[in-house]
Amino acid sequence: MSTLWLYARIQGMALLFGLVGPIFLFVYFAAQPDPTLRWMYWWGLLITAADILIALAVTDSVVSRDRDIADKAARLPRSRRD
Repeated sequence: MSTLWLYARIQGMALLFGLVGPIFLFVYFAAQPDPTLRWMYWWGLLITAADILIALAVTDSVVSRDRDIADKAARLPRSRRD
């Protein structure tokens, strides 16, 4: 599977589970300028950035795990792979 496609699927799930971050950002930018809503901007950025970083970390761990499994399988003797 393509790493980009894998990342897109994991990122989609991360944003689905962490939907509150983008919602905070949407509400902040959709509302009239109000200084009391400033916390929504910062929390929305923090949660959304965390979702992106978590998706990158999960994608990296899945790709490296698959690479390790493929390397171990390649090192097995031919008779044990069949």
